[in-house]
Amino acid sequence: MNNELTTVTPVGIWGGYPAANGATSSFLIEKAGFRCLIDCGSGVLASVQNHSKLGELDAVTISHYHADHIADIGPLQFARMIEKQLGGNDSVLPVYGHREDQEQFEKLSYQDVTEGREIKEGAPVTIGPWDVTFCRTNHPVYCLALKFSSNGKSVVFTADTGWHDELTRFAAGADLLVAESNLFEEHVGRVEGHMSGRQAGELAGKAKAGSLLLTHLPQYGDLSRIEADARKAFNGPAELAVVGKTYRV
Repeated sequence: MNNELTTVTPVGIWGGYPAANGATSSFLIEKAGFRCLIDCGSGVLASVQNHSKLGELDAVTISHYHADHIADIGPLQFARMIEKQLGGNDSVLPVYGHREDQEQFEKLSYQDVTEGREIKEGAPVTIGPWDVTFCRTNHPVYCLALKFSSNGKSVVFTADTGWHDELTRFAAGADLLVAESNLFEEHVGRVEGHMSGRQAGELAGKAKAGSLLLTHLPQYGDLSRIEADARKAFNGPAELAVVGKTYRV
């Protein structure tokens, strides 16, 4: 792996709950040997082990506290605890999340295995080789979009969101925009807090992103429609995220 590049590997692509043998939307972002897991919902712990040993994770970042983004945090904590008991990696794993739900934030810390660390708008943090910034999204619960920047390159994860003008500014110039696309066009306006493929494409276009990756997908319907709608709205490369495929920035 070229250590000058950031790589993004989809671990799961589904919204709400995992499809059979799948996992909810989650990504492994890596650079220079540092591995950060983005969200940790249903099925993620099993899936990520196809790409990394659990003891090799260096950080976890949580966008919000809906179950499809945190359901596997407890099992991850147990896995790290067991590894420590067996004489393996005994480092404390930082888990980054917001404090708008204090009860959920406190659950990110477990014994001397994981430690919750606060993230918030207007307060950049350094996670491994990246400078990471945050933007509140349009979602029924408090949720943060994430921008990972390093050496003039950036990856933006919208997390869960309906259309939000501020995201066009936040994602401006992103080399890779990972956008949720949970809705078919006929569901826009009927389902709160999510975008369609067309809206993801429009976001990528307004932000002048280099390429677009679609995630948080529905388990029903013809997903090629979502991809086609995104491509109609965005002139750059756009595709449905593929679990296990590596995207380089």
